[in-house]
Amino acid sequence: MGATLLGCLSSCSDFLNQASSSQADKDFVFSDPTTARAALQNAYENWRANGKVHSAGVFYDMTVSGSDCETQPETNAAQTNRWTMSYLYGWNANESAKGPEAQSPSGNGDFNSTWKSLYSIIGEVNSIISNYQESNGFQSMISAGKPSELSQIYGEAVTLRATCYYELTRYYGDVAFQTISGSTATHLTNRDSISEYLLNDLEQVIPLMYRSGESSSITKTHFNRTYAEGLIGRICLWDGGYQTRRTDMGSSYYTDINGKPLSFEKISENSTRKCFYGRRSDWQNLYKIAEKYLGDAISNPGNIHLQTTDPRTDSRYASTPNPFQYVFQQTMMGIDTNNPTCADESVYEVAETHASSSSQRPYAFGRPSNGGSASYYPCKSYGQSRFTPIYYYGDFDPNDLRRDVTCTVTGSSGTGAESLLNFNKGSRLNGGIALNKWDENRMNHPWTTKQGQSGINDPYMRFSEIILMQAEVKAALGEEAQARSLLDQVRNRAFGSEGLANTDQFIADYGSLLNAIIEERKFEFGGEGMRRWDLIRTNRLSWAVARYHERAEAMINSLKSKGYYTFPNGNTISNYIWTKLVDAGTTYGYRLTAQCSKEKENDPVLYPGWRGQNDDWSAVADYNGTSKSNLTAGSTTNLAIKGLFTYIDPNGEEAQKLELDGYTEQPWGINIVNNEKQYNYYIYSGYEDGQPPIYMLMMGDNILKNSNGHFHNGYGFRDE
Repeated sequence: MGATLLGCLSSCSDFLNQASSSQADKDFVFSDPTTARAALQNAYENWRANGKVHSAGVFYDMTVSGSDCETQPETNAAQTNRWTMSYLYGWNANESAKGPEAQSPSGNGDFNSTWKSLYSIIGEVNSIISNYQESNGFQSMISAGKPSELSQIYGEAVTLRATCYYELTRYYGDVAFQTISGSTATHLTNRDSISEYLLNDLEQVIPLMYRSGESSSITKTHFNRTYAEGLIGRICLWDGGYQTRRTDMGSSYYTDINGKPLSFEKISENSTRKCFYGRRSDWQNLYKIAEKYLGDAISNPGNIHLQTTDPRTDSRYASTPNPFQYVFQQTMMGIDTNNPTCADESVYEVAETHASSSSQRPYAFGRPSNGGSASYYPCKSYGQSRFTPIYYYGDFDPNDLRRDVTCTVTGSSGTGAESLLNFNKGSRLNGGIALNKWDENRMNHPWTTKQGQSGINDPYMRFSEIILMQAEVKAALGEEAQARSLLDQVRNRAFGSEGLANTDQFIADYGSLLNAIIEERKFEFGGEGMRRWDLIRTNRLSWAVARYHERAEAMINSLKSKGYYTFPNGNTISNYIWTKLVDAGTTYGYRLTAQCSKEKENDPVLYPGWRGQNDDWSAVADYNGTSKSNLTAGSTTNLAIKGLFTYIDPNGEEAQKLELDGYTEQPWGINIVNNEKQYNYYIYSGYEDGQPPIYMLMMGDNILKNSNGHFHNGYGFRDE
C-alpha cells in the first residue's frame, strides 16, 4: 500500500504545474495514521536526498564555505562557480568581470536544480495537505486542538512546506508561492507576505503536534512541535532582519499578508541594480512572535535539552569531559541500525542510513581522509567545509572547548594513520583547517565499504540555536537580563565554567550584549552553515568583511617578514611546524584522542585534542567484511606536532633537536603566504562597501523559460 500511495501522490516535475495524479480515496488514506504516514514518507525522502539546502547543492557550494570564518578548500580558478556565489559574486569564470551582471542564468546548474527540488517537495506536501483538508475528519481533527497521530502527520506536512519556503526566500528572495495542489504560478510573491502566511500556518498546527518523546512514533528525525516553534523563530529573525530587496517591482510590491504596504529602515540602495538593503520598520512585531514560540520551546522541549554533561565512562573522556563534543558523538552512534541515534540536543535531524547515497557527513562536512573510494580506513572524505586561519588561531579563545571539536589540523591518510592537513588549496589533505564535528574514526561502526555512505544524520536544528535565538530576541527587545542568562547557558557549557567563559569581557570586546550573542553563534555553529546568514540579517557584513581583511593582511605580512604572527589571544601561527608519527596505542592505550587537559597541553600527541585514529581499524574491516589490503599504517598511527601555537626558529637549536628526535619540518603558514589571494583577496571579493549585498541565487534559465515570461531576475542579474 505504501509504494502505491507514494506513486499516486507524486507531483508533476514541472514546478509551475503541481497537479496531483492521485486517484486514492482521500477519506481512506487520511483517516488512518499508517496510510497517511506512507503518503508523507516520499516527501521526507525527497527532502533528504534532494533538498540541496542542508547537505549538498547550494549548502555545499556557497553556504557552508562563504563567511568570514568558513572558506572554500579549492582555488578560485578550480571552483569558480562556488567562489563566485559564496563570496557575493566576486568574479566570473575568467576574472574579466565581477558582480551579478557578469553571471549567466545558464552558468550554474544549482540555480535551476535547487529551485526545482524544493518545489518538487512543495508539490508533494501541497497534495497531502489538500487531501487532508478535503477529508471528512479534518474539521473535527482541527477542532480537537490537541495532538493525535493523524494531526501530527498533517502538522509535519505543513512544517515541511514552511521549511522549504523559508529556504527558498533565503536563497532567492521573492519566489513563486503555491499552496493549492494543482495551481499554476503566474507571478512572484513578495517574501514578507509569504513569511507571514507561513507563520500563520505554523501557529495553527503547533497545538496539533507532539513534542519529541511525547509519542513513541515520533523521533527527532520527524518534524516535531519543538522544531516548528524553532522554525517560527528562524522565520521571524530572517524576515525581521536586514535583507536585500528589489525596487523594480513597483513601490507597493512589498506588503504584509493583508496587502498593506510595508515601510523599511534602509541602509543602502543601488539604482542601477534596482535594489536596497534594509529591514522592515515593524521588525519588533516579528521578534515578539519569535519570543513567544521560542519561549514555549525552551520551557517545554519534550526530551530535547542542552547537553551540559558528558556521560562517557572511558577514562580518556571521563578525565576531560566535553559535553559539546558529546553532542556530535551521539550523531555517530548506532549508525548500523534502521533507527540511528539522534543527539539529545538535536531538535531535528535529516535521517541518513548506511549505504545511502548523498550522505555528506563526514564526506563533505567532516574530518578529511586521503583514502580511496572503497575499503580504505577511512574512505575518501573530500572536506568541503574549511576554516580560515583567522578563525582557528585568532577568534577562538584557547579555553573554549568548542575549538578542537569544530576545527582540526589533521586528517586521515586513508590507510589507518593520522596526516597533517596543509594550507595548499585542494581537497582531502589539502585545503587548510577542516571541520571536525563528524569523523568516521569516531563512529561506532565506521562504514568503509564505500565513500560518501557513512550514514551520519544531518543535524538541521540544535537546541542551543533555540536558546541563542531567544537570547538575541530578548536583547534586541531590551530585555537584557533574560538575554544574558540565556547566553550564559550556552557559553558556560562551552568553557566548562563561568570564570573561564569570562562573558563580561566577551561582551565588552564586541561592544554590546546583542553583538556578543551574534558572535557567540559563530563559535557554537562553526561549519554548520549559520554564519553567512547571520552576518546578512544582522547588518554585520560590512564590519565582518573589513575586520577579516585587516587581520588577514596583518597575519600574512608578519608571516612574510618574521616567519610567524602572534594574535592578541596569544596564539602564534608560524611558517613551519614539526611532526612525527608515533605509537600512541602503546603509549596511551588508545589512538583516538579526547579533550586535552591543561596540564598536558605540552604533549604533542594529545594537544590539540579530538584527533588521532580509530582504535582498531582491523576490527572495523572485519565487521564490514572489507579487504585489509589498504590498511598499512602499522603501530605508528598518531601525529605528534610541535610549533603549532608557538614559534620555533627553523635554523635554531630547538628545531635541530626535534629533527634529531625524528621530527620533520613541515610547511604551514608559508602555504598561506604562497596562496595569499585565496586567503585574503578573494574572500568576499564581491562585497562593495555602502552597497546592498547580492547574496542570493539568480533564477536560472530553466526557471525563466518555464515561467512563460512571468518571472524576471532582479539585483543586477541577467535574464539571458
